[in-house]
Amino acid sequence: MDMGLTGAVVVITGPAKGMGAAVTRAFAEEGARLALAARDTLACAAVEAEVRAMGAEAATFACDLTDGATCFAAVEAIKARFGRIDALVNVAGGSGPIGKTGIETTQDEFDEIVLLNMRGPFNMIRAVAPVMIAQGAGRIVNVGGTFGMRGRAGRLAYSSSKWGLRGVTKSFALELGAHGIAVNTVAPGMVDGPRFRGKVAPEMARRLGITEEEAAERHAADYALRRISTDRDVADACVFLASPRARQITGADLPVDGGWAAL
Repeated sequence: MDMGLTGAVVVITGPAKGMGAAVTRAFAEEGARLALAARDTLACAAVEAEVRAMGAEAATFACDLTDGATCFAAVEAIKARFGRIDALVNVAGGSGPIGKTGIETTQDEFDEIVLLNMRGPFNMIRAVAPVMIAQGAGRIVNVGGTFGMRGRAGRLAYSSSKWGLRGVTKSFALELGAHGIAVNTVAPGMVDGPRFRGKVAPEMARRLGITEEEAAERHAADYALRRISTDRDVADACVFLASPRARQITGADLPVDGGWAAL
């Protein structure tokens, strides 16, 4: 299906690796023009070269998401380069402390992940929204997480930041809807990738005395669809919500987790 994104200008934060790189490739396949926003621009060189080789127009822009001034400056540079901004996909974020209870989590650890996971998208939306308002249209997709829908013991800081991001999404959706701008959240669950295969599955395998493959199967068994999501699953959801095909959807949370959040 043609998602109607050919020639659309899409801003992607956190595009250098993992889920962000998968999202970048997916939009390149749709013929979008890509503005890659990151603090470490050198880290984006490989994915920028990759999507250019696919035939996509792409450029990288320096941006510290926790600094509102640099976000506004990056958006001005993007507008000067491409002339408009049709979609913003906020992928960049962090995981925070893992395996710590709320009591064990320090104030600095809590503040750091909330700052990145909430202030980053907030700053980018504030910077992009005036451009979209002037156009009378736009689509914004925030990548959250299912721990921000069900909560998770041992992940208090991360879970809190993703719950908060849902509030950012829903409030902006109400405020920007009259201008033809939709704002939604894609909420990945566990994603089968380097972190899952290199840390999560091995840790479970050691703890339970089973193989890593058996550990992966146990994780999959927690989901209604009996499989773990991939980066591409998440990327496809982002493409849909950033496309004209989702024109009547705003303020929504779309879990991409094989059914974990629903169980």
